[in-house]
Amino acid sequence: MSNSKEKIRSIALELGFTNFGIAKAAPLEREKKALEEWIKFGHHGTMSWMERNSEWRTDPTKYFPGAKSVISLGMNYYTQNDHSNDSSYGKISNYAWGEDYHDIINERLGKLIEELKILFPNSKFKDCCDTAPVMEKVWAEKAGIGWIGKHTNLITKELGSWVFLGEIITDLELEEDTPGMDFCGSCTLCIDSCPTDALYEPYKLDSKRCISYLTIEHKGNFDSGTPSLDGWIYGCDICQEVCPWNNFQSETEESSFQPSEIGTELELEYVNGLDEEDFKLLFKKSPIKRTKLSGLKRNKEKLGQALNVV
Repeated sequence: MSNSKEKIRSIALELGFTNFGIAKAAPLEREKKALEEWIKFGHHGTMSWMERNSEWRTDPTKYFPGAKSVISLGMNYYTQNDHSNDSSYGKISNYAWGEDYHDIINERLGKLIEELKILFPNSKFKDCCDTAPVMEKVWAEKAGIGWIGKHTNLITKELGSWVFLGEIITDLELEEDTPGMDFCGSCTLCIDSCPTDALYEPYKLDSKRCISYLTIEHKGNFDSGTPSLDGWIYGCDICQEVCPWNNFQSETEESSFQPSEIGTELELEYVNGLDEEDFKLLFKKSPIKRTKLSGLKRNKEKLGQALNVV
């Protein structure tokens, strides 16, 4: 099946994917135990959906009966832009500067599956990108694309951690790649640099203290125990920015990930004046729509409180 694997790799790269690997579809026993413990201690915060479909999440053969292989794919999204560090603006995470990656990755996965159905008409395929109950970083590591760093993000030798992930589960039995090795070594820069101590141990994250979680996924208002957002209004890149492996970053060739008219930050007063119609129009193609207008204004208020201007 090595010839089949190389054909798939070639098509994937032509479609704009920058990373490719294959792993055997099998239960994730170690990861299942770690996930259950993580949820038990409430480190998932208000992400109640993490409590559901644990069997699917940790066993692709349950999610996709007959699965034999997981094709893992990555796409570089890094762009060489920056923030002004003006406190009257809220910083936006790099991943949200351009168009919603779900739309881009899902489109490319769909095109790849179309090609695979021509090559393998008797086989079945299931695409996954973030919203499916699949442990994407784990499969990327098992497929040799990289390794899960101490900040819990996937790191690749070629591009650092600035990669979006997607998978295709199939009943094709394909040649596996060698799993990625951990090259974090003794480095703890990500842990030491996290302003909220969300990385409470190497490779372990308490979402409730993570600025990305707080500004994107957290449901409801903040309370008195909510840590500072450190100038971020949507997401946070600190643990990635300090990672030495991101010295190898390179500009993405995908124009959709370049900053849109929204830019890399949002003026707090501008956010204050947005209404629902403005929000839907402005963020129609942006991942920022996930936090909804109420969430964006909540984040703005938290930043404003730090400046004593709400």
